[in-house]
Amino acid sequence: MSYSIDLSGRVALITGASSGLGAQFARTLSQAGAAVVLAGRRVERLKTLRAEIEGAGGDAHVVGLDVTDMTSIRSAVAHAETEVGAIDILVNNSGVSTTQKLTDVGEEDYDHIFDTNTRGAFFVAQEVGKRMIARAKGAAPGTFTGGRIVNIASMAGLKVLGQIGVYCMSKAAVVHMTRAMALEWGRYDINVNAICPGYIDTEINHHHWSTEQGRKLVEMLPRKRVGQPQDLDTALLMLCAKESHFINGAVIQADDGFSV
Repeated sequence: MSYSIDLSGRVALITGASSGLGAQFARTLSQAGAAVVLAGRRVERLKTLRAEIEGAGGDAHVVGLDVTDMTSIRSAVAHAETEVGAIDILVNNSGVSTTQKLTDVGEEDYDHIFDTNTRGAFFVAQEVGKRMIARAKGAAPGTFTGGRIVNIASMAGLKVLGQIGVYCMSKAAVVHMTRAMALEWGRYDINVNAICPGYIDTEINHHHWSTEQGRKLVEMLPRKRVGQPQDLDTALLMLCAKESHFINGAVIQADDGFSV
């Protein structure tokens, strides 16, 4: 027996979609039939991704978004819903990090990480969540069939790692934020879950794996390998599917066993 996930008729907003995991999430949801809204600061890169998705027969739209700016968040979500329709799926993916000892972290470093990874993720989810709740109550246009919010946390939110302590703290907050939202919003048929990726090879860190430090890190991993962005496809599709209505507040470790 075969099984497929069909997201036709759904609108998905993906933050941080200009590269890496965000771009892969957008491709994956589009291939499953969703209309995807690509959100981020690097608009030209988003336009290139839109052309790629449309060339493959998908439906893609671009909206500028700075998750550290409340006005930008409200404007981006409103623009997306005006242009494409009510948002059914949010993939809350924007994230940043620095590599430094805790004793070297300055206020600007701390604020930069938490403003994006925690505060930004919260207020994007809040803005989308408010609209989902309004539709569930019949107070906003649209036929509400259940919302899906997927927060991209990190295995670093479950297992503390050296040199990125503040990043670990910010992602641990996203894990708890996911559970809090699942508890409050589940009654409105909104499912909020999190994926905690392990080490994934993306354009940002690709060069690192060939360095001496990178090779040492790979040797420490359970199966001595890093993942590829598409390794998260199955978890993402499961959490976004209409059929996942009984999965709420889950925190899925997708790290090849590193955090065990």
